[in-house]
Amino acid sequence: MYKESDLASVPERTEAQAPFSRRVLDSSDSAADPRLPEDPKRRSEGPERPDKITSAPIEDVQGRGDTRGIRLECAGVTDVRYPAMAVDPGGTPRPTIVNLEMSVSVPAESKGTHMSRFIEIVQNDERALNPEGMVRILKTMQSRLKANEARLAVDFPMFMEREAPVTKSKGMIDIGCGFVGTIEGETIDLVQKVVVTVTSLCPCSKEISEYGAHNQRGALTLEVKTRKDADGQPITMPTGELIFAAEESASCRIYPVLKRPDERWITMEAYENPVFVEDMVRGVAERLMQDDRIESFKVHARNFESIHGHDAFASTSWSR
Repeated sequence: MYKESDLASVPERTEAQAPFSRRVLDSSDSAADPRLPEDPKRRSEGPERPDKITSAPIEDVQGRGDTRGIRLECAGVTDVRYPAMAVDPGGTPRPTIVNLEMSVSVPAESKGTHMSRFIEIVQNDERALNPEGMVRILKTMQSRLKANEARLAVDFPMFMEREAPVTKSKGMIDIGCGFVGTIEGETIDLVQKVVVTVTSLCPCSKEISEYGAHNQRGALTLEVKTRKDADGQPITMPTGELIFAAEESASCRIYPVLKRPDERWITMEAYENPVFVEDMVRGVAERLMQDDRIESFKVHARNFESIHGHDAFASTSWSR
């Protein structure tokens, strides 16, 4: 253990030695206090930095040619995160974070593409997460990067408010959404994606048990390609309709806030609507096939099993 004599030579901490973060939060500090730097910078960014600016032309190395004769299907940037705005099924704009992958094709005779231009395009765009916004960015990529082909993949959580079935208690849930768009010449293709979390109750468990049945959460992934209008633009498919197709094919939808009356309701709702993972996929597919706006789709369902050490899944695809 320490003795009092061991601490005798330790000087008291002065204000100047206090942690920087504590002094910044002190209400007595002033913005003009010379002890507090306004914007900490690297030494090379300060007033005594060496001159790194030149008036001489700088070669565009990325614009050099290439003699190997190999065309690149895509080159670009990935894992680009930016703030954006999505509109929920009720028409309410909600801020979110979008993750983008942007690329263009590179001809065999070109060395590469200009990566910084992708970020400039995202920075200057309003980033409205809808089919019209995706088409706009695709066309801008094609034009600014002087490419015949461009590809844009976007993933984001869309937040929406939902009421509990009995008490009407409100809470926010998030739906995984996304777009994958391509442009080649004047031809544009756009695939819309949603990942909807649902509840499923096992029909076999219900049938063979004297009472009760096991249930679990599941995830339904829908990837839908719509037809094009007379101008060759993809027809808009409201996100809410895709969410509805998924939830109506499950035993019960997911709610963010549940009181006891709500929990009773959803327990009985799921029990009255048992479905296997295969049933959910077929239920979604049946609904999408009846929609004349849809040209093709893929449906994938996965159950996060509650009584097994593995998960169950099923999938299908379809086109007209």
